[in-house]
Amino acid sequence: MSQLSAGDEVQLQSLLKQLLRSISDKISGAPSTECAEEILLHLEETDKNFHNYEFVRYLRQHVESSLGPVVEDELQNLTRGGQHAVGPGQDTSVQVVTRRTRASAQYHQMLQTLKATMMVAVESLITKFDEDQLRKEEMHREIERCQSNSQFTDNCSDSDSSFNQSYAFIRQEQLQVLAEQLDSNKPKEVRREALQALCCAPPSDVLSCESWSTLRRNLCSALTEPDLSENVLQFFAKSFSSSPLNVTREIYTSLAKSLESAFLSQRLNFPTRSAAVDINSPQIRRLLKQIRLMNDFQKEVTTFWIRHPEKYMEEIIESTFCLLSFHHDHGSTGTEKTLEPVHLLSLLDIKATWFNKWMHGYYSRTVVLRLLERKYKTLIVSALQQCLHFSESSERSSSEAADPHVEDSSDPGLLQRGVFTRRDLEYSFFVHSLCILGKLIIYTNGRKLFPIKIRKHKDPVTLTDLIVVLINIMYRHPRPSNGDSSPTGSLSPSCLVMEVLWMLCERTECAADCLHQTPVIETLLAPVVALLNAQQTNLKNPAATLILIADVLARIANTDRGLALFLYEKNLVVAHSEKTFAAHIVVQFTLRLLNKALPSLSGSDASQTLCGAFIFVCRQMYNTCEGLQVLQTYGLHKAIAAAWKKMSSLSERIPTPVSGSCTGPSTQEMWNRLVWEETMLGSLLNFAATPRGLLLLQQTGAINECVSYMFSRFTKKLQVNNELIKS
Repeated sequence: MSQLSAGDEVQLQSLLKQLLRSISDKISGAPSTECAEEILLHLEETDKNFHNYEFVRYLRQHVESSLGPVVEDELQNLTRGGQHAVGPGQDTSVQVVTRRTRASAQYHQMLQTLKATMMVAVESLITKFDEDQLRKEEMHREIERCQSNSQFTDNCSDSDSSFNQSYAFIRQEQLQVLAEQLDSNKPKEVRREALQALCCAPPSDVLSCESWSTLRRNLCSALTEPDLSENVLQFFAKSFSSSPLNVTREIYTSLAKSLESAFLSQRLNFPTRSAAVDINSPQIRRLLKQIRLMNDFQKEVTTFWIRHPEKYMEEIIESTFCLLSFHHDHGSTGTEKTLEPVHLLSLLDIKATWFNKWMHGYYSRTVVLRLLERKYKTLIVSALQQCLHFSESSERSSSEAADPHVEDSSDPGLLQRGVFTRRDLEYSFFVHSLCILGKLIIYTNGRKLFPIKIRKHKDPVTLTDLIVVLINIMYRHPRPSNGDSSPTGSLSPSCLVMEVLWMLCERTECAADCLHQTPVIETLLAPVVALLNAQQTNLKNPAATLILIADVLARIANTDRGLALFLYEKNLVVAHSEKTFAAHIVVQFTLRLLNKALPSLSGSDASQTLCGAFIFVCRQMYNTCEGLQVLQTYGLHKAIAAAWKKMSSLSERIPTPVSGSCTGPSTQEMWNRLVWEETMLGSLLNFAATPRGLLLLQQTGAINECVSYMFSRFTKKLQVNNELIKS
């Protein structure tokens, strides 16, 4: 339902009409609009036929199809490890899964899609209603006109006079005068009045006039002057919001060329270690406002440029790339580095939303990739250089405790700071570059841009090299504390890298080209091999980082190609000076975690979470016949059953909390043990996916408990679905 076809729209309108007809008596009897809204909001409580309406059934079906997998995943997450434990007071799994589902991205996407779809259907109904009303009124007027015997007088001269005096139109002679008044040799007061008059004129009239080339040159010149730039931006903003694309294209390209000239003439220096960029300075503030206006248009233009010829879109894209690639060849990592347009754009749109929107549709993506390949590959070179530079600087400063981070521009605190250091600008540019590269490499033609030759690097950088660099960045910057939903947390290097890796895992071709490579698997398993060999790792937070590694490994093993890679590719990993299979490394590490045979990780608060994460990787293998055949000799089912029995016996010894007593820590501990016990049961239950696995499960003696656990999960899922439908 993300995209609505014409047939679906007609069906939805029909269902909505049926619902409105069924409740028309209740709505028409309401004394006010507010009362009618209250009736609709409480319709489920007052109408016994509520769940029989076809429209309600349609919504229920959509909710179940959209959120069913999410609910299933959350139920599995509750049993996967301690990282999913919840605090005291959250006493039922149904409430936990309901809350997490409502906080998920899929839930919000479903709401947005549903809202947009309903708006389209409602607007169509309103439009049809208005058209029907207009036709009725027109027929009524025709009837009255036919029946009337009065004579009508022609007021064409009066109408013509009123037309000429309307403020909404401007003559060519007036535009010629305004163009002359905007000349840079005229006094500023005269130019300001001309700009104010220009803002009152329709942009389409202005851009179609014979003096537009002169006006355009004078407007761009006025953009560089503090006293006039606000008026020019006001005219440009009005043009963007009320003009067709062929008009806005002229404005946008003019704005891009003006910015390019401004950066060329001013040559702003990049801040040194002790200096900073003050966005409140008139010079920077003017540039930021212009780039912000461009960025707003970049994010909106994708909604309507498909209705116009490709050349209009191509000019907008090319003018953007020309501006962003400006001065890239002259940049350096020294103190003489020049401040570039892309640095200010990354402050305003740090996650490159504009580029994501341009790459989303095939219509624009084709043009973007063609221009990047033929003329503006330096833009990708610069982004790749920034990621490599960030990785190298992180390696040099690995002893520092804090990670550099820049707040999202949507946070009001960003502009209140007023100044940005060199570290802030470099990090925002890194995030912007990483988001561009991450979006680029998920498409076949984007991956064809690699390998890329980078200055000061002997060999070109391949796709595999890029993924290895990103994984190493994740190692040096562990993810923030659990529950950190602030902009800073979502912009941490580990979160950003994981987003890229997740996108690659979800696409078969991307995973094959980028992840199913020997250097990538070796890099992912390097910390695991080091810990198995009792060696030191360079990880700042081993437990948190290993959880991320397990997440990626599980996603790779969940595909046929990735599973075959783990089970049969012997050249991936070197352990004890011998080449071995990745699956053997993973299962050996999991057994060590279950037996608490890794002292450096056993004392960690996330030890259960880490163990659950690696058990989940093994589950992707042993729930298949091929994987179970490889892993059977390790007796993983016995180790999991032993861990479950041990935890089950400990849970029985915990006394029941007494109401009113201080039970915070013990309640939390009991909850964590319960979650860990369910994790073990869920892992054992997955052995039943194959006949041989079912036999192994029966040998553990826990088959009855696994069946009971399976039934309770099914019951909870039904309860969660009912809660979501009611909400």
